[in-house]
Amino acid sequence: MSDSDGEKPVKVGETFDPKAYGQPEEGDVVVSIDHGADSELQRLLSTRHITMIALGSSIGMGLWLGSGTSLASGGPAGIFIGYILSGSMIWSVAHSLGEMAVLYPLPSAFVQWTRKFIDPGAALALGWAYWFSYWITIANELQGVVTVLSFWTDEVPTAAWISIFWIVIIFVNVWAVTVFGEVEVVCSTIKFCWIFIVIITFIVISAGGAPAEGPIGFRYWNSTGGFINGFKGFLSVMPTCIFAMAGSENSALVACETKNPKKSVPKAVGSMWIRLALFYVIGSLMVTICVDPENPDLFGGSGVNASPFVIAYRQSGLQPLAHIMNAVIFISVLSTGSISGYAGSRTLVGLAQVGMAPKIFLKADRAGRPWFALAPTLIIGGGLAYLNVSNSGAEVFGWFSNLTSLFTLFGWGMICLCHIRMRHAWKVQGRSLDELPWKTWTFPYGAWWGLTWCILLIIVEFYLAVWPIGYTHDSTERATNFFSTYVSVIAILVVYIIGRLIYRGRWWVDSSTIDLDAGRRFYSEEQMEEKPKSILRTVAETLVR
Repeated sequence: MSDSDGEKPVKVGETFDPKAYGQPEEGDVVVSIDHGADSELQRLLSTRHITMIALGSSIGMGLWLGSGTSLASGGPAGIFIGYILSGSMIWSVAHSLGEMAVLYPLPSAFVQWTRKFIDPGAALALGWAYWFSYWITIANELQGVVTVLSFWTDEVPTAAWISIFWIVIIFVNVWAVTVFGEVEVVCSTIKFCWIFIVIITFIVISAGGAPAEGPIGFRYWNSTGGFINGFKGFLSVMPTCIFAMAGSENSALVACETKNPKKSVPKAVGSMWIRLALFYVIGSLMVTICVDPENPDLFGGSGVNASPFVIAYRQSGLQPLAHIMNAVIFISVLSTGSISGYAGSRTLVGLAQVGMAPKIFLKADRAGRPWFALAPTLIIGGGLAYLNVSNSGAEVFGWFSNLTSLFTLFGWGMICLCHIRMRHAWKVQGRSLDELPWKTWTFPYGAWWGLTWCILLIIVEFYLAVWPIGYTHDSTERATNFFSTYVSVIAILVVYIIGRLIYRGRWWVDSSTIDLDAGRRFYSEEQMEEKPKSILRTVAETLVR
């Protein structure tokens, strides 16, 4: 990368233009070679931000509240197996995502990867589908706030609660990006620490150590046989499990605004097992042990719409812990809503960057806030939440979680497929794997595992949409159920067909012609050698701060 041709040498920290300088040669020191970063976003987030966001970004209504719906419809074994299967899928997706986010840290990361490695039409469908899912998630989290606050009072109108906390989510997103990062660090730390208390106290409750509850053991597993509503009951659990884990892929979107993705992203991927084990697998197991799936107070059942975690504390005579649990749920719901606003706006930025959305979405202020992308995401998401005014919280949750889970399955599948195609292109063009700044040890088995299950579950959910639990021959009711369950797939197909008509060409991008350096980021020796701290140390330092 010499200046023998009259070009000035690249300076440390300067954006590198491959057309002007060519590719780096051995011995060159460049802090960052940032192809394609032509948006106005700023690299203001640190490793601490991305790690804590990855750790707690998807811990919201799906786990704390949706687990009640799943427990009632699928039974203890159904929800437990559902979370294990969903966890294995997102774990595979995270490793595929991590390798590519380090190499190509771009706005709307997986949208741009799909355009590069698969097909522009598929990228168009993925990008807009993900944007749809983000404002749907904002709406779902806002209606979750109403459910949570009804634990304390029913005096405030639903529309008022939605309006108040819609404004809160807007403020979190329109402050500086670093303020958003700090808010999410605090929320994620609270969630991370509280889950330890939940696990310990639930073990005590199960063993009979609570004031108002004797030993429970596996009483509810034995009384139900583990499953409710058979195979359909298990299938009905999967959308909620997928919805609960949706958002784990947000670390790829945040990567484009981090100082050193090589350090930050692998650490976020490495922390995935902690979240899967503690929050979902062990957390769901504790719920199945301590809460009766036939309890009328379960979220989605008759009576008070309450979290199964709150119900366990109330029934055990631990009322103070029930109030604290509800407060943590409240924080979690708001946190997930604000992250969805962030991710949705960055998705629009990435779509505009590749010409799949109006260029106006690229605009950002000096603090890196993409106002034109933030506004429609937050306005539509908040407006949709008002559906909760005329419908029950459980009913709205069912609609939104079904829509979001299918969008998520499509997104996870495309991330895995992008990884497979990227490695194929790397091989076809004779590149060495040693050139990759970070390699996952799970390839190719992890990527194929995630992709296969995403395809199977999309097919299986079609079966449940046509023949649901409580199937009737009423054509109107069946049509309503199908639309509310499977309309996401129809929307994806429609946008994909539009994309094919616009871009035409091959069904697959030719691997031999892919420009593997466009959008790629190179790293200096110092950045490559910089080792991330352990996740536990990061949490400890965050608590001290």
